[in-house]
Amino acid sequence: MYRRVSNHLRKQFVSVLILCAGLLFSFSNVNAADAGKGKAIFQANCATCHNVHKKVTGPALAGVEDRWTNKKLLHQWVHNSASVLASGDAYANNLFKDFNGQQMPAFPSISDEDIDNILAYIKDEQSKPVGGAAAATGQPATGGEEEGSGNSLLFGIITLVLAVVALILLQINSNLNKLAADKEGVAVPEPVPFYKNKAYIAIVIFLLFILGGYYTINGAIGLGRQKDYQPVQPIFYSHKVHAGINQINCLYCHAGAEKSKHAMIPSENICMNCHKAINEYHGPELTTVEGKKINGTAEIQKLYDHVGWDKDKGKYTKPGTPIEWVRIHKLPDHVYFNHSQHVVAGKQQCQTCHGNIQEMDEVKQFAELSMGWCINCHRTTKVQFTENKYYSIFTKLHDDVKNGKIDSVTVEQVGGTECQKCHY
Repeated sequence: MYRRVSNHLRKQFVSVLILCAGLLFSFSNVNAADAGKGKAIFQANCATCHNVHKKVTGPALAGVEDRWTNKKLLHQWVHNSASVLASGDAYANNLFKDFNGQQMPAFPSISDEDIDNILAYIKDEQSKPVGGAAAATGQPATGGEEEGSGNSLLFGIITLVLAVVALILLQINSNLNKLAADKEGVAVPEPVPFYKNKAYIAIVIFLLFILGGYYTINGAIGLGRQKDYQPVQPIFYSHKVHAGINQINCLYCHAGAEKSKHAMIPSENICMNCHKAINEYHGPELTTVEGKKINGTAEIQKLYDHVGWDKDKGKYTKPGTPIEWVRIHKLPDHVYFNHSQHVVAGKQQCQTCHGNIQEMDEVKQFAELSMGWCINCHRTTKVQFTENKYYSIFTKLHDDVKNGKIDSVTVEQVGGTECQKCHY
């Protein structure tokens, strides 16, 4: 009788283990596409030309999967758009014509999994209302990333629960074996409690070692990175008002961006070129990220206090004091970066590295600015190769372009991933 009960319970035990394994496998695949990862890949590779909701350099990406006949073709388009155009696909060729023959750059380094993650991020974003609080403050929405983090936490909790259930079932199985053996008169030692079991202890120590190593390495990799860093400045200066609404060219204030290594923080005199005449603010309501309302006229007065300007008398009446702006973007000392090379020779827009600066009230660090981020950009970004004297020495590449061997040249092909380009 006891043997039959024991065998029955063992079968149930095995069934439960199989069920747990099935649940674990199913939960591991529920979120095969990670919208959080997709957002990071999108911002690093796609945001320069694409927006989810509106047409920019490229088409709006909301509903992009529905516009293609199949996902495989969409993947191929991202990897190498020229091959899809050559295949004669009607939608791809119409898209090419709609954008005046401007071909999408090839991204062979982006995997199919990365593309699926990007598509998951696009689906999340297209389901959200356009605008809202994030748009009002000029900050990109972060819902996809938060959702991805929430899914990871849920998966972790479920895994932990299943592990505890498995340990309990193992202990029950051991007790049942002891019970059956006692009934048959077979001498079997008492089961070792799980907290004294050396095998269990070794497994726990191993798992803690792996977990600790994972977080230690991740923390070490992230040292010095400050993506989304958004300090409070001494004067509330809105790039959205100046560069966005009033269309002031970035180079008017940051004149060094096309002439030197540094873009330069503009001097107070640059500000006063306009604000000698503009002493009151009458634009859209200004708010901080926390939602605090800002008095624009009072912020202009802060500028006057720093430079010693009396708006009523219309002249400088006292010595000025420097405005102590808080630096946001800072690369390590062993990294060489030249703004003029990227702006003049590379023909890059400010938004490539700084995000949609014209939509930000309070500036934050948009990109990771890590070595991997820069190298990925160099591998995928096409340079303005023709009619650019900076690249005139690359005669072989010029011949290859003329002969049709290649249709474009990336930064990597002109040495953009060589160590000494940035570290010397």
